[in-house]
Amino acid sequence: MKTGKVEIPLRELVTQRIRAESPRTVRDLFEIVRKRRPTLSEDEFIQIINELKESKTLELQSPAPQADSYPAYLRIQDENFWFYLVVLAALATFLTIYVLPGTYPLVILRWIVGSIFVLFLPGYVTIQALFPEGKELDTVERFALTIGLSLAITPLIGLLLNYTPWGIRLNPIVAALSIFTLGIAITGTFRRYKLALKRLMANRNSVSTNAQ
Repeated sequence: MKTGKVEIPLRELVTQRIRAESPRTVRDLFEIVRKRRPTLSEDEFIQIINELKESKTLELQSPAPQADSYPAYLRIQDENFWFYLVVLAALATFLTIYVLPGTYPLVILRWIVGSIFVLFLPGYVTIQALFPEGKELDTVERFALTIGLSLAITPLIGLLLNYTPWGIRLNPIVAALSIFTLGIAITGTFRRYKLALKRLMANRNSVSTNAQ
């Protein structure tokens, strides 16, 4: 009596192929699995991938940016959109303080932009520099630490200014917070660039090894 061949569940098949063949892209994984399951559709495969991601069995990484230098990396908008927003927020702060009149209702805009500049940006750029991969913290943790660090950094900068000839006045505080925010933001982009370069080199080495 012949027994039918037992078909491996699709989820188990996908995890087996990941461990056995270490595909570099989701498309490569799909082609590998489809060789063993010809009837597999893209919708079924995407559903399994999403289930594996939600259960944290599978972790996907975005492709490494194609940049061999730091200036080239800074021109990649998708990677540095947060940095552009920080620079824009700093410029908006200067505009609302030194250019726009402090009369109602424009003064409300100054309060809003100033609050973001003081209570959000210092902690935000610090988190970006400390955790450049972006996966160490979830959204809630990142937001909470951003506010907490901002509330710690801003008074500390004010305390340091108190012991300088400039004192705690508007212009020195704006200048000091701007230098800190932009300096730490640049540090964050550089750390992300180093990680991207490391991934790019690893991918190139992998391709070279597979071609031999």
